[in-house]
Amino acid sequence: MSEIVKEAWKKYLTQLQLHPLRTKAITAGVLVGSSDVIAQKISGVKRLQVKRILLLMLYGFAYSGPFGHFLHKLMDVIFQGKKGNTTVAKKVLLEQLTSSPWNNFFFMMYYGLIVEGRPWGLVKNKVRKDYPSIQLTAWKFWPIVGWINYQYMPLQLRVLFHNFIASCWSGDFLELEGKISNS
Repeated sequence: MSEIVKEAWKKYLTQLQLHPLRTKAITAGVLVGSSDVIAQKISGVKRLQVKRILLLMLYGFAYSGPFGHFLHKLMDVIFQGKKGNTTVAKKVLLEQLTSSPWNNFFFMMYYGLIVEGRPWGLVKNKVRKDYPSIQLTAWKFWPIVGWINYQYMPLQLRVLFHNFIASCWSGDFLELEGKISNS
């Protein structure tokens, strides 16, 4: 079994080297979709909501993977050649003050408008009501993930690491949404 895993990892790294943007986009889509399948199963749905899974996979493929790809490339340009704890702290702070609020806002809007198909007014009110607590919770958790990512992950694996953790984070959100929708 470990030979199969080693070979798959080697092929993944090859694709990441040859086609970084495409590989990160596909990986993000698969992770978001898998997270939603798990969240739906945990919430007790009898039949998987395939449309929801596909729309979330689209989010990962079209937005999350590419956004992460370009964010981490930009961070390396901004902090070119600089290393150490101070640089890592600056990267984490910059990410938490810019992309973290944007990503949470964008995901809430996408989920409400596209995935759930709710009208603008309902989505706007839900975002207005829930966004502050979601962002504050994110700021309690994501700086640690960011620190680990910038300190220990090579550039080509940062999006994978971030999206893997995000799939767990989103899974909790989606499970909660599923419980609300299914009750």
